[in-house]
Amino acid sequence: MVNRTYAVILMRSNEASHNTYTEFGDTRVIIVGDFQRKIANVKEKVEERLLHPYMFQYINTPVIDEDKLLLLISILDQCKLSHKELESYSITTMLLQVALDTHEQVTNIQAENEELKQRQLTVLAGVYYSGLYYKLLADCKDVHAIRMLAQGIKTINDKKIIVYQKDFSEIDTLMNHVKLIESSLIDQFTDYFHLDGWNDIIDNLLLIKRLSKEKQNFVQKKSSIVFDALHTLIFPKHNGSLKDLSLEQQNYLILICDRYIEFSKQLLEKAKKGLPRINELLDSRIASIINQKTMAKTFVEEG
Repeated sequence: MVNRTYAVILMRSNEASHNTYTEFGDTRVIIVGDFQRKIANVKEKVEERLLHPYMFQYINTPVIDEDKLLLLISILDQCKLSHKELESYSITTMLLQVALDTHEQVTNIQAENEELKQRQLTVLAGVYYSGLYYKLLADCKDVHAIRMLAQGIKTINDKKIIVYQKDFSEIDTLMNHVKLIESSLIDQFTDYFHLDGWNDIIDNLLLIKRLSKEKQNFVQKKSSIVFDALHTLIFPKHNGSLKDLSLEQQNYLILICDRYIEFSKQLLEKAKKGLPRINELLDSRIASIINQKTMAKTFVEEG
């Protein structure tokens, strides 16, 4: 399903059959008539490969991160790739991203039989999606892509271990690890194709999204990997869980998170102005994220 922000742009962009240009402040925006079709085609093909009716009886339907798909195709669209190459890179990378996201859903909480079965199937689903990724790359004999994405996987897994084990002593270090967990796969392509300026766009946009999601989980469920790590750093003498923090302590953690979101928004806006060309879909999405209100809007209240 295409989200509401993208849908509005799709209707506007469908009118253009050739590339056109317009100015938004200091940013030159490329309106690509077939760009939205590239996104829709890749997403449809990823969804076709993910389809497994038995697993979906027990686990949540895998979610394709549309922002990561948009960023990935925005990058590859500038690299003079063939249609086949662009689709191959996009499909395999998104399958791999779904596999990584699926494994993140697995918990260590003691479970009953049905919950245990769901957990086991979630692990197997992640392995299955990873297998699809390797098969696709093996079929096209793209050894470089395998090595490139393998490096991204290694970075992500290394940083996840550090975050889960809370093996750091500063908040900046924690946030940098979270940023790399979110962006390392796509960053591989910007490094390989030498696309200057894109890393700051990718890293900050995805960090904002992840921190916003972690904050939401903390406020609603008192469960968050990032907030648990912040809890350990900020309140090292507090031996309880996140649920045991006072309202003042909980809101202080939220304030810290909001400050990093706001700082990342500033970096994202600066990075966008530094890019000479950016497609309309991505420009609209960046503007939407920057304009979302953050500070002093979400606080834990008594009762």
